Amino acid sequence: MIIKASYSNTPIWRDVHVQSILPEQLRPLDEIAHNLWWVWNEEAKEIFKLLDIDEYEKNDKNPVALLQNLRTEKTEEIMENAELMAKIDRAYKAYKEYISVPFDTTRPSIAYFSMEYGLSHVLKIYSGGLGVLAGDYLKEASDSRVDMTAVGFLYRHGYFTQTLSVDGQQIANYEPQNFGSLPIIQVMDENHKPVVLEVPFHDRIIYSNIWKVSVGRIQLYLMDTDLERNSEFDRSITYQLYGGDWENRMKQEYLLGVGGILLLKKLGIRKDVYHMNEGHAALINAQRLSDYVLEEKLSFNEALEIVRASTLYTVHTPVPAGHDYFEEPLIRKYMEPLVSKTGIPWHQFMDMGRDNPGSDEKFSMSVFALNTAQESNGVSKLHGMVSQEMFQPVWKGYFPQELHVGYVTNGVHLPTWATSSVKRMYEYIFGEDFYQDQSNPEMWKRVYNISDEEIWNLRMHLKEKLVDYIKSEFTDGWLKNQADPSRIVTMLDEIKPGALIIGFSRRFATYKRAHLLFSDLDRLAKILNHPERPVTFIFAGKAHPADGGGQSLIRHIVEISRRPEFLGKIIFLENYDMRLAKRLVSGVDIWLNTPTRLQEASGTSGEKAIMNGVLNLSVLDGWWYEGYVEGAGWALTAKRTYENQAFQDELDASTLYTMLESEIIPLYYAHNSNGFSPQWVKFVKKSIAEIAPHYTTKRMMDDYFDRFYMKLANRSKKLIENNYAKAKEIVRWKEDTASKWDKIEVLKLRFESVQEVDINDGKDKVYGEVVIDKKDIIADLGLECVVVDYDSTANKVEFVEKYEFDLIKTEGSKLFFQTKEALNDPGTHQYALRIYPKNPDLPHRMDFAYVKWIS
Repeated sequence: MIIKASYSNTPIWRDVHVQSILPEQLRPLDEIAHNLWWVWNEEAKEIFKLLDIDEYEKNDKNPVALLQNLRTEKTEEIMENAELMAKIDRAYKAYKEYISVPFDTTRPSIAYFSMEYGLSHVLKIYSGGLGVLAGDYLKEASDSRVDMTAVGFLYRHGYFTQTLSVDGQQIANYEPQNFGSLPIIQVMDENHKPVVLEVPFHDRIIYSNIWKVSVGRIQLYLMDTDLERNSEFDRSITYQLYGGDWENRMKQEYLLGVGGILLLKKLGIRKDVYHMNEGHAALINAQRLSDYVLEEKLSFNEALEIVRASTLYTVHTPVPAGHDYFEEPLIRKYMEPLVSKTGIPWHQFMDMGRDNPGSDEKFSMSVFALNTAQESNGVSKLHGMVSQEMFQPVWKGYFPQELHVGYVTNGVHLPTWATSSVKRMYEYIFGEDFYQDQSNPEMWKRVYNISDEEIWNLRMHLKEKLVDYIKSEFTDGWLKNQADPSRIVTMLDEIKPGALIIGFSRRFATYKRAHLLFSDLDRLAKILNHPERPVTFIFAGKAHPADGGGQSLIRHIVEISRRPEFLGKIIFLENYDMRLAKRLVSGVDIWLNTPTRLQEASGTSGEKAIMNGVLNLSVLDGWWYEGYVEGAGWALTAKRTYENQAFQDELDASTLYTMLESEIIPLYYAHNSNGFSPQWVKFVKKSIAEIAPHYTTKRMMDDYFDRFYMKLANRSKKLIENNYAKAKEIVRWKEDTASKWDKIEVLKLRFESVQEVDINDGKDKVYGEVVIDKKDIIADLGLECVVVDYDSTANKVEFVEKYEFDLIKTEGSKLFFQTKEALNDPGTHQYALRIYPKNPDLPHRMDFAYVKWIS
């Protein structure tokens, strides 16, 4: 016998993937599974669950993975089940009928660009509110038959999975997605080979796979750079959402913008309107400008006119610090080759991303978006006003109130966020076709016809489902992270659906002020532990891995939740995602939101809660500023009492405690002989009837068409007709006006600084006369009086009003203006006279914001 030191070498284990091949009769299920229509279709979801409930849960309720792992004997069992096969046939018929309905050709087509999309917990390409909003928007586009194509990224690791350590520290885990088991399809060419997108970077080509996500009737195309043809540094561009350093962020935004347009071109897709969802997508217009210059042989200014006329920029961030700013060397590294193709000097491109052209400011993606988009909007009425203030430096001749920046208040996709039991109730009282008319307030008033007891029982049913979900999904994790298992048993016993349950779940950023509730722990303990009126608070949410303040806040809440007096009364649920979010927005009694004023752009989680009969308790900020209805929820005032934020936090915390003690808790526990509170149900009904219809994505989509899309499409069409004749005409007008603007001369100025208005005989009095020589400028000119209140101590100017002078005659290049209008507001004000160019072909004054103040 030969003796060796080792009898065997080490095996190398390799993956082998075994997937089921569905029989012909079950192939329709695969088609449905690869279209996210099932996300908001209860019948389809129920069928997948019935196929194999254990496998369904094991595969995280992912229909694609479920079908891939069905055993042969199970498929045979399914096909022998006549009742189940009939359900499959009905669902498939409903699916085919749905997607076969054509787009609404009376509306323009839309290209939509976003860094993230929250469509389902199965597809991890979102982090929070911005992405979920984008996902809801695509679903509504499908339901509303809008011809929309969307572009984004397929992230290998997505956003992180959150776990908590024993001491409450957030741990970010980046888990790779198995693309083969996701409801996505790789785009192939006519030879069934993967279509690879080539995106020219400054010194190399970046290669990207293209994946298609079907969202009902809508197609979402996702770029993925995790290819062997790319270097390891470029493969990682699409590894993580919002991951890496500033250079990786630059790569991502370049790929989304420049690559996104090249992707559409490669697939032969052209749209009427291009919609940038946040400044991340601003560089779509850099590529579009280049295309018009190179392919259509337009000048840069002509190309800019065309690009602007078909572009909308939506901002979601209410503070400048939340926008992306890049150092010039980094921008130059990636953008200079593309900019050189447009024919403009580098400094001109840089100035398009600066508040102050000619300065050394960083390049702002948001400012570039504003300068290359005709229209822009915030995501709530209040946020629209905040955005006007924030963006005013871009158009220095105008005050915030005068800007074209508008708003569309965000909504939520009702079929996705209302639970199956809630939707059944709506379908019963409104009719099954109500989804097509869901933003009709009159229809929603039928909620008042439902009995109080039925509403209360529905709410209790949803609360019980939430409590059961918490106990089944989180017990194992809690046991692992606790030194004393008996503490977990005590906590689980304390979680009762009958208690008043209040939810606070969202991204953990410090401005969200989750800490308010813990300002007075003794007072809080008395509230939560009342023997007859118990209260439970449930928290959930992730902090960005780079946000130390947000992570500290999570740890602080976890520490408090483990104190004996708060055990089972304050609960933190880890790994907040869309699945947990739906349980929470339907299963709590109150949705709590306490942001620092004017820092909540919109916030949609409270809208999702409304759809399920959950009441809101929130600062009057974001959507709640316009959504609050007395007797249908509660509000902390939008006004600040203290400039000092610590003092304001203390006041708000005290107000919050008082509202809970004196109003909210007594209302919930005012039970009648039937065991429920009629007064509470009255609030619920009013909330559903008077608030819900105004905060659906149906209303939101209609607003975008009414306020922006139709306007953009119609003007863009006029500009491109006859070989861009109108665009070229406008550009000639702008270039002439800009080159001669400083020639304007004021020949005469008389304005009554003391205005006494005779209400009986003041109509013919002339308060001002101005004569202007415009020299050889071809532009018409306007003259207006701008009235302000100026506080010299604070160096603060507040806009009051403006009114235009009448042009009474012209003599050659001389323009004679006068006004018989007096100031409307009595008192002492400050005024200035402003000259501006006039052209009926401009969409608004900010499109060509030249101003000359008369000194």
